[in-house]
Amino acid sequence: MASFEDGLKTMVKTFRRECHRALQSERTTIHGADGMLMVLQLAMAEVNKQQGGEFKVALSDVLMAWKHLLLDKLHLTPHNFARPENYDLILEAYKSFLKCSNTVDLVDIHSMYKQLRVDSDPEEPVSPVQLFEFLSGSMEVSELTDSSVPSTPSSKRRPCSSQVKTAMRRVFCSYLDLLVNSKNDLALALTLDVPSRELGQAAFTDLKHAARNTNTSLFLAVTSFVRAIQLGGKGYAPAQSDPLRKHVKGLSEFVQFLDNLEEILGEIPDPSACGARLVTAIRAALVKGRSSGDVVYAAAEETAKDLKERICQLHQSQKQISNGTGTGISPARPKAYAINHATAYGGREAVKVLMALLDEEALAPPCGNKADLLSEDQPALSGAEGTCILTLFRSPEVSAGCSPEPLRNRVQSQQDLLKPKVTDRVIRSQFACTYQDDELPLNRVLEFPSSSQVPTCVHPAPKHKISPAVCEDPEPECTSVFPAKPATESPSAEQRGVHRGAALGPRCGNAQSSRAGPGNRKKTGVHTQDKGSKRKQVDADQHGESENQPPKKKPPTSIAGKMPAKNVSKAPSKKKLIAGQGKLTSFFRV
Repeated sequence: MASFEDGLKTMVKTFRRECHRALQSERTTIHGADGMLMVLQLAMAEVNKQQGGEFKVALSDVLMAWKHLLLDKLHLTPHNFARPENYDLILEAYKSFLKCSNTVDLVDIHSMYKQLRVDSDPEEPVSPVQLFEFLSGSMEVSELTDSSVPSTPSSKRRPCSSQVKTAMRRVFCSYLDLLVNSKNDLALALTLDVPSRELGQAAFTDLKHAARNTNTSLFLAVTSFVRAIQLGGKGYAPAQSDPLRKHVKGLSEFVQFLDNLEEILGEIPDPSACGARLVTAIRAALVKGRSSGDVVYAAAEETAKDLKERICQLHQSQKQISNGTGTGISPARPKAYAINHATAYGGREAVKVLMALLDEEALAPPCGNKADLLSEDQPALSGAEGTCILTLFRSPEVSAGCSPEPLRNRVQSQQDLLKPKVTDRVIRSQFACTYQDDELPLNRVLEFPSSSQVPTCVHPAPKHKISPAVCEDPEPECTSVFPAKPATESPSAEQRGVHRGAALGPRCGNAQSSRAGPGNRKKTGVHTQDKGSKRKQVDADQHGESENQPPKKKPPTSIAGKMPAKNVSKAPSKKKLIAGQGKLTSFFRV
């Protein structure tokens, strides 16, 4: 099976040498078996969402569509093979994701090999059946390890039982992939919050929407936003309502870290030293704040050591090829399709070494346990649960406006709102009537009877069991706090001096005053014996008393058949009241 592995390497080398004839970018990266499966899962979830469902797909459906996708692209589909539901839409979404990310898969390289190969290249290094067995995982592991070429960490089958180690190697390669191909959205999703930068699902969703609105890649959306914040000023800075404003700190840290990696890539001319520095910088960021006994720390140390060794080996092999009859691109003779064309020459050789490393990673055998790769419950390197690629690309749930609570809880909440709230008794100041708070405490409001119970007063005032008294305030300011009717004309002294009955309590002012002459005066609680005595009393009021003198008090008489009146006398006030004091006095007298 050594010939099969050599055939895969031959296809990739031919693609790298002649890719400018088929593609517009030389920095196109390759998705291996695991990358193809992850992209297929995202494509199926997107189709399910477009069909009116959720951004979600079952693992069994992904595996069935995966087998059909390989057979269809390799033209091995049998006639009686059942097509999955919405397969055409899934295939279109899969190809669109690869195109927007500037990536290809191994099946595309196999298809392009015939038009890219030259006469010296073999006609068919790998058959479609062999490639299908390799990608589907049907090929035995021993067949891939029995190779005549020296075994390297990337060519050996990595044990899938160590999930943290596999995820750690994928993160390392994703950071290096972003240096080669910044349009790779899958690589950015794997590195955005590793190590933790507080850029979770909400931040990735806002970033995804911003990239979709501007029709750019995720990396370009991040860098343009951060550059506008740093250099834009007031005129060109993003608006305060921009959703990415909430994640400025984490996005700035991510862009700054990638700037540091690009600076290392452009300043160190030796590819071996440059690759070692890049791996060391990534390792330092991943193990920051972790102890030496941590699982992530150990996986990062082991992965960094393997990648450094492999980068040195690739550099030595490329140097030997360039010294002989090599077909690589010389830094002294850049072409129109060369790496970093029309830019600084620094870093071109290092990029070529990184691309060779990433190509070997794409040729690695697929992971045996697909659940570890695609499950939403896999642990991330930052320690959080449920942050796999599918969960990251799924937008957070937004409330549709209806209450998600059960009916019983909503009814109970409404009943709680209708219940009267018990408040503590409030001690009001003597000048509380001058405050502008119309609402009284509930315990005071409940003490007042309704207006139907007190027909003689418009405002429902409390009934206090006190003896009736006459208000002898000579000033017109002594009026009721709550007048029954607005006074249109000033009442006379005789009308102010009329005695009120015991049933109304101590009231003063014009609350019960009449609007006409003495003939229309209302009857008081005093019963007269005959009309003669009444006329004498009226004449005495008209001729014997002066307008400026207060009326004389009469002792209240008992009503026949009713409760006797109490003899309570009150001395008239000798002091002249100031303006407004009569209202306060009558208010607190209640």
